[in-house]
Amino acid sequence: MFWSLLTLTTLAHALPQTTPIKGPGDNSLVRFGCSQVVIERLDPLVNPGVNPSPHLHQIVGGNAFNASIPSSDVSELASCTTCSFSEDFSNYWTANLYFKARNGTFKRVPQIPNRFLEGSQGGVTVYYLSPHKNSVTAFKPGFRMLFGDSMRREKKEGMKSQSCFRCFTGPNFEGDNYGPCGDPKLDTETFPAGPCLGGIRSNIHFPTCWDGERLDSPNHQDHVAYPVGGPSSFATTGECPSTHPVKIPQLMLEIVWDTTAFNDPNEWPEDGSQPFYLSTGDNTGYGQHGDYVFGWKGDALQKLMDGACFGDTCEGVLKQDFSEANKCSVPNTVDENTEGWIEQLPGDGSGA
Repeated sequence: MFWSLLTLTTLAHALPQTTPIKGPGDNSLVRFGCSQVVIERLDPLVNPGVNPSPHLHQIVGGNAFNASIPSSDVSELASCTTCSFSEDFSNYWTANLYFKARNGTFKRVPQIPNRFLEGSQGGVTVYYLSPHKNSVTAFKPGFRMLFGDSMRREKKEGMKSQSCFRCFTGPNFEGDNYGPCGDPKLDTETFPAGPCLGGIRSNIHFPTCWDGERLDSPNHQDHVAYPVGGPSSFATTGECPSTHPVKIPQLMLEIVWDTTAFNDPNEWPEDGSQPFYLSTGDNTGYGQHGDYVFGWKGDALQKLMDGACFGDTCEGVLKQDFSEANKCSVPNTVDENTEGWIEQLPGDGSGA
């Protein structure tokens, strides 16, 4: 999704643009692609030092990713990044998506480049938003956070636009007519019930308020919070709770899953239920989650948030072509098959 900043007051319902448009004012909407750096069963945030971790992830960003990542300046640990901003050595990761055929076997669903990000290999589209100059404080070295609960399988009261799936109605992102999690028909917190002719898009919105002190917390969530009115109000009048008074950039992850090869009804369950599973073993979608370890170089992210920046360009912040970004990788350290048709999910689909 790439929508206009002509007015941030209607961010949740803004129409997409076939040509990027920068709105007036000093707001920033930074959007860029990060190719996959590795697909592996590691989780240095929730399961530090554990190899392999319970379930599979797709990871993008810097090559400092490992079973453990020190709580220090990650930009000093990495030597390359798969992101188009060459000063972003952060790591972002989510669960993978799998299709379960009627015969019980699984196959990983590939990811495709998002709109205007041709050249990326799989991976994730990353967004950072700031409503205006000097309104947010960029994350600090050592900062990390987690969105979601990989074990959740039921609707949770109080959730509001934090996570959703968009069911594209045709090729070329057809049906992309609202901001993420803002379409009352095509956006759902669970997996779409029927075939999506243009694939499925995941959106994950991280909290935007920080307690101003802790760079992490035992559950990787308590040091951050959403605005009092929920995440959809952040871009305009979102008020942070008194416990978390510091506004931080709105971080959003977006993944486009190419499910079009799996739309044959003869391969779907006989009862007509949907056949997709997160690599956690979750076939509801409620367990969608995302992890973040901050790794921007110096004050590059603060420059982006204060520079009225738009898309993947901003004065004073370095970029690289995907031809260079795609050279960055992390050696796979878990000896298991994750591709093709497999008998069970890697790690047997443990949600822990």
